[in-house]
Amino acid sequence: MSPEEKPIKVILAKIGLDGHDRAINMIAMWLRDAGMEVVYIGRFLTEEEVAVAAVQEAAEIIGLSFLCGEHLFQVAKMVQKMNEENLQIPLIVGGIIAERDFPKLKEMGVSAIFTPGTPMEQIVQEVKKLCSRE
Repeated sequence: MSPEEKPIKVILAKIGLDGHDRAINMIAMWLRDAGMEVVYIGRFLTEEEVAVAAVQEAAEIIGLSFLCGEHLFQVAKMVQKMNEENLQIPLIVGGIIAERDFPKLKEMGVSAIFTPGTPMEQIVQEVKKLCSRE
């Protein structure tokens, strides 16, 4: 089986104190329906737990979801942990994120940002592109 035939391995998680997970559960389902292997590791996690899971699962991309406005703080910590673990895979984020924060998130190393209303097809295509499958 060539790398192109193997499903994209996605880790999805909620870090910090934000427990709202309806949207990330829907994203997980839609990415699975698009043929990806999705591991949603849960909510109330630390950046270390996400990084460890990404290494253990040989993930190709990490997706985080935010609702409570912690995204700048939490992403900075996640990127730091990814660097410590030498995880050189794309990090995508979604949720309630102010447009004014997009440049800061991109500077930190976020590969893509999705807000409510983003068409699922767009998210799927972006994940494929970021994982070199398009």
